[in-house]
Amino acid sequence: MNVTSPKNELVKQLARLRTRKGRSESDLHLIEGERLVFDALEAGMQPERVLVREGEEAIMRRLDEMGVPYAEASERVMAAVCDTETPQGVCASLHTPGLTPPAEYPKGLIVALDRLQDPGNLGTVIRTADAFGAAGVLIGEGTTDPYSPKALRAAMGSTYHIPIWQGSLPSELKRLRESGFAAVCGHLKGDETLPPLPENRVLIIGNEANGVSDEAAEGCILYRLPMRGRAESLNAAVFAAILIHKLSED
Repeated sequence: MNVTSPKNELVKQLARLRTRKGRSESDLHLIEGERLVFDALEAGMQPERVLVREGEEAIMRRLDEMGVPYAEASERVMAAVCDTETPQGVCASLHTPGLTPPAEYPKGLIVALDRLQDPGNLGTVIRTADAFGAAGVLIGEGTTDPYSPKALRAAMGSTYHIPIWQGSLPSELKRLRESGFAAVCGHLKGDETLPPLPENRVLIIGNEANGVSDEAAEGCILYRLPMRGRAESLNAAVFAAILIHKLSED
């Protein structure tokens, strides 16, 4: 099958996945680029549609070897579908996994996000959590969509390597504390030292401008990262990376 016209109904359906409304209504999301597409396929994700730019023989061979069906698409079609200014050779729509929190959280470190707004920051936090062996990422209400194109690109495949849940953060944090997790919150009013923590712990990272809400911080250990220089704050993703590393080692 060859798709040559940007006015094709399939092209319109795929392009709608660039919007949060389109993703929510279809339970699908869009990924772009050879690395991200094959990371998702190798992680066991089932594609709904795959488009390969005409002439991308190496990508077509890999898909054929995996038994994944695809359609060839013109340069104009790829540009109409993809979010990036210079589309790569392949894109795919995937069924979005369920985000309901588990009945019982896995042991280890959970990273929780309170109203994080920048999709690049969100994707970077997911990637960092994956790199340091976190058990999962819990996304609170008001946080940007982890399956937006920019968040997926920033996560570089880690979205498919680590569990991601979404729910009411105060309720889920209460449930985590009741099951024995220590909740640590990055907070300007916190101490610069942490008490001894149990093996099971949850780290809460707040909004880029306003930090963690009072509701989410209630009942948590407040921790302030020591700042030795003149900068007053760090980018949310950088701050999260330092604390994820710290809590994954202690």
